[in-house]
Amino acid sequence: MMVSPPLPQPRLFKATGARFNPQVEWVEVQVKSVINHVKGMPFEWSINPYRGCEHACPFCLSPETPILMADGSHQPIHSIRPGDFIYGSEVSGAYRRYVKTQVLARWESEKPAYLIALEDGTQLLASGDHRFLTERGWKYVTGSEQGRSRRPFLTVNNKLMGVGSFSGTFPKNSDYRLGYLAGIIRGDGLLKAYKYDRPGRRHGHIYQFRLALTDTEALDRTASYLSEFDVPTFRFTFYEGNGRTRTATAIRTSARTHVEAIEGLIAWPERPSRDWYRGFLAGIFDAQGSAGPSVLRIANTDNCILEHTRGALTLFGFHYVTEIETHSDRKPVTKIRIPGGLGPRLRFLHTVNPAINRKRTIEGLAVKNPAKLRVVAIVPTGQRMPMIDITTGTGDFIADGVISHNCYARRTHWFLDQDGVDGWSSRIFVKVNAPEVLRAELARPSWNREEVEVGTATDPYQPAEGAYKITRRILEALGDFDTPEGLITRSTMIVRDLDVLRQLAEGPGATVCFSIATVDEKLARELEPAAPPPLRRLEAMRALSNAGVPTVLMLAPVLPGITDDVQQLTDVVQAAKEYGATSLHAIALHLGEVTRDAFFGYLRQKRPELVSEYDRLYRGKYAPSQYQHQVQKVVAAIKARVGFTPRNRRSMPERERPVSKAPSQLQLFSR
Repeated sequence: MMVSPPLPQPRLFKATGARFNPQVEWVEVQVKSVINHVKGMPFEWSINPYRGCEHACPFCLSPETPILMADGSHQPIHSIRPGDFIYGSEVSGAYRRYVKTQVLARWESEKPAYLIALEDGTQLLASGDHRFLTERGWKYVTGSEQGRSRRPFLTVNNKLMGVGSFSGTFPKNSDYRLGYLAGIIRGDGLLKAYKYDRPGRRHGHIYQFRLALTDTEALDRTASYLSEFDVPTFRFTFYEGNGRTRTATAIRTSARTHVEAIEGLIAWPERPSRDWYRGFLAGIFDAQGSAGPSVLRIANTDNCILEHTRGALTLFGFHYVTEIETHSDRKPVTKIRIPGGLGPRLRFLHTVNPAINRKRTIEGLAVKNPAKLRVVAIVPTGQRMPMIDITTGTGDFIADGVISHNCYARRTHWFLDQDGVDGWSSRIFVKVNAPEVLRAELARPSWNREEVEVGTATDPYQPAEGAYKITRRILEALGDFDTPEGLITRSTMIVRDLDVLRQLAEGPGATVCFSIATVDEKLARELEPAAPPPLRRLEAMRALSNAGVPTVLMLAPVLPGITDDVQQLTDVVQAAKEYGATSLHAIALHLGEVTRDAFFGYLRQKRPELVSEYDRLYRGKYAPSQYQHQVQKVVAAIKARVGFTPRNRRSMPERERPVSKAPSQLQLFSR
């Protein structure tokens, strides 16, 4: 039997850098052992990648703040949801570069708002605790040089990093669609009618329309717009790709009425509207445009197309340069370039909205700062306003053209036993070498590949994981050494590691437990003010379940007098069934010495009428055994009534005996 040796005196490192909250003491710890032998629990072996839990500001930006999406478009932050892909940034080599990242969680609240005005006219509304990347590193909106609020903070003349404010959105109306069709068909389509003698036919009139592209996004948009103007088309493979070329797909029609209709749709208008010009630029860019690291180009030989392209760029205020490329064997090619780097590039994409994603990407481009993003004013609005924040895989995101830091959510741990831990929220111990130590332990001949539980003392997907990825590397090590795992979390960040968990589930075995105390959104915000809402956790559970990863819903903590009425428990059990949970287990609240003080502080503030009853119930760490047994009995009855049948008992055995009928009224708590 393997027994962990005593922990060594840790060698401590004060973590610094852009990813870390300076109000929290991040301590990187070198450990000698990772796998812990546990007694008196339903499992024997556990791993905890972290010790402690960060409590940082979870609410930052105004709901209308535009966020740069992974397809190059932008959406207001209030519409962003976990699972969406957006742009963040990472340091790679000598440069910070833009990279695509996934939204892992989202929170809402109200905070005092500050207006940050920039030199280019950008105006941002944010809370005082939000951080932006400046030429001198990450800085909070507000702070001081002395006292408890001491921290790096923005001042006038600081320069933010990014590309500058985004252009506004616009409707794709009829004029836009006509302009797009004119640009893409004139730029890359075949449209002609001709006549030749055909023996046996009354006439030799031939009508042809064809558009062949290797990028299906533009082809789909063209076919859709033509269909809206009552011009159906047929799709076919134009040519098969090989190792050097991509497959081209085409749409076509040879009906006279349809070809004549297309000729009318793409005719040059006498007085083009702004929306027509937007669509035309999008279409001609999809047809004949290219996107390099520092410039956009549109090339053509047709003077009329070039004239309309230059007119459209002038209309929208784009600086451009014209170059002529001559060839001895064909017509000169004119190239219209839009220089200036990423700022003008994104403004073009947002102004006209081309369809081809390949030409919209900015992934891998360096973060440079030619935009006029100097801070000219920081003004308190004097109002509390709705604020929204998101957590991403990179730890940041692009908000209205400037790089913004995640303000991670507080993970309350009222139901975890935290005895002996001082400063649980202000000092985080990060076991930086845990994955390497784990691999050495798993390689020992004495290791019997028994199931290991990950995250039994603190959430393995707390905010630090976004930077360190320790939990992910631990899961990879368990898979490499054919060791089954169980994991408990309240974080939606786990979807990031869906690929690793799927491989574990298909191999040695994996079970993921999601902790949910209530599905009542209002009550959940009160109990877990900055944890991902229950619905988001349920959606993450469904994503894992759909991928073949067994999921368990931990109905925990069951709080006497708060979440233990029959209807609340029924709602959670029903949700577990609907969202694909393999099994469900209920655990009553227990309080260690540290968590007891925190929880009773909550009661005194929010529910003072329950303080005396909790004093009676919690004379020690645990609720009375009679109460615990009653919870198990009621939950078992509810499971039987709603038809929730466990499909996998490997991770944690069912302990309650089935009851045929749940009571209609049950008083678990002497209110």
